[in-house]
Amino acid sequence: MSSGNKSLGGIRVGIAGLGTVGRALARPLAAGLAGLSLTCVAARDEAKARAWLASAGIDCPVVPLGAIPDHADLVVECAPAALLAQIAEPMLARGKSVMVLSCGALLRHGELIDLAEKSGGRIIVPTGGLLGLDAVAAAREGTIHSVRMITRKPPNGLAGAPYLIENGISVDGLVAPKRVFDGTARGAAAGFPANVNVAAALALAGIGPDRTLIEIWADPTVTRNCHTIEVDADSARFTLSIENIPSENPKTGRIVALSVLATLRKLGAPLQVGT
Repeated sequence: MSSGNKSLGGIRVGIAGLGTVGRALARPLAAGLAGLSLTCVAARDEAKARAWLASAGIDCPVVPLGAIPDHADLVVECAPAALLAQIAEPMLARGKSVMVLSCGALLRHGELIDLAEKSGGRIIVPTGGLLGLDAVAAAREGTIHSVRMITRKPPNGLAGAPYLIENGISVDGLVAPKRVFDGTARGAAAGFPANVNVAAALALAGIGPDRTLIEIWADPTVTRNCHTIEVDADSARFTLSIENIPSENPKTGRIVALSVLATLRKLGAPLQVGT
């Protein structure tokens, strides 16, 4: 991040969305992270947000989405994917930074990347619930032949996804694993916008959303969000697996908020480990 994006006290951070992930970020940011300060929050229910901040002992203004650039150098998007453009455009237009968790929406909003390039803004996608993005990004510097990911989630972690509703697929009462999707990362991101942002992150790090292949399983035999990545490249062939413990929101793993915090720490850290 350029020095022009920092206040004298360091990087001013805003949070857009005060759900499970937003709250998990607000506490440590308000408590103090080196070079970072929580300077605003935006939420759909402003009264509820103010009440929670007060109960958590956090002194922070609640502002409309469009006002975030007046208060922050960087905003962490923790909101529904449909709000990404409303959150990102005002920040990027002023050359500021947006950390995107709903990265599946980036596949539908390529204009945001163009805006960032034009204005000097920056879009940051944290690793989130998927390990190995460093290795995939490194392999992309050579030639990647194929990338495939298999995701298994408890059925309640997929319930309500648009793809399931549109195709009349039920995950209620399952007693055995059921494959509910087999296609590209682009299709997965569109059909499961709140469930598999990891697929979009993998695609952005590697060979793109139309060549990255994804299987999604509703699996009543698992209690964690399980992802396996298989990559074949001219530099390496590797398989990576991770089992993420769900947060209070079954659609999101606990590690997501921790990944965001780790990424924020890197912004001003004297030592950065990993690509």
